[in-house]
Amino acid sequence: MSLGQTVLNKAVAIMGVLNITPDSFSDGGRYLSVAAALAQAEALVTAGADILDIGGESTRPGASEVSEAEEIDRVVPVIQAVRQRFDVTISVDTRKPSVMRAAVAAGAHWINDVEALRAPGALDAAVELDVPVCLMHMQGQPGTMQKAPSYTDVTTEVTEFLLERARACVRAGLQPDRILLDPGFGFGKTLAHNTALFQGLPTLVAQGYPVLVGVSRKRMLGQLLDEPEPEGRVLGGAVAAVLALQYGARVVRTHDVKETAQAIRILNALAPMQ
Repeated sequence: MSLGQTVLNKAVAIMGVLNITPDSFSDGGRYLSVAAALAQAEALVTAGADILDIGGESTRPGASEVSEAEEIDRVVPVIQAVRQRFDVTISVDTRKPSVMRAAVAAGAHWINDVEALRAPGALDAAVELDVPVCLMHMQGQPGTMQKAPSYTDVTTEVTEFLLERARACVRAGLQPDRILLDPGFGFGKTLAHNTALFQGLPTLVAQGYPVLVGVSRKRMLGQLLDEPEPEGRVLGGAVAAVLALQYGARVVRTHDVKETAQAIRILNALAPMQ
């Protein structure tokens, strides 16, 4: 069994964020060199990350697209270096099939796609590469997704979308046990949408696919905490991660692995998950 599939089968896994971008909302520009990225990778793994999610294109609200060549140039050297040095599952955070292929060739074990493999050629690439894939819900595109997002019933609509994308993947030839679902907190959703969707996580979990939740440092936490700076949302993110796991999520994606791992240890000690 591959390393990527092994971690997918874990009851709980922590995904650490490693952005090789100049403009990500929380850590843009910090890890552009391979040396800086490796140092952060070591810190995340030491803190307890089971997965490193390496991305070369910011998908924050208002973000601009990056060319395929530039995205490949950003992520491939880091993936190669991490693969050589650490025994950790590597996820590539990308929407582009060419980047998926280059990343997996360089050593990535997973694909994490905010567009749920809807880009032309992305689904074919995922089937060809035959690695675990995380399908995320996003209403609109990063550049415009926060301009008046609208839902009638956000939990039902997000769940139906993700199930349809999962069915499309299976029809195309991807094995069901390669699929994770991510409701996409903050991606085309208001605070009211995000809170309702979070409380509705058991509905998505009940569909049978592993669920990944990523709320680390996001604006929804800032709104709930009245905290304008992403670095001030660390504790809130760790609490939200624990709540997501109690609702049945299997993977939590975070910038703050140490704090999240500590919160999970306390959860397991004082309120063991069934």
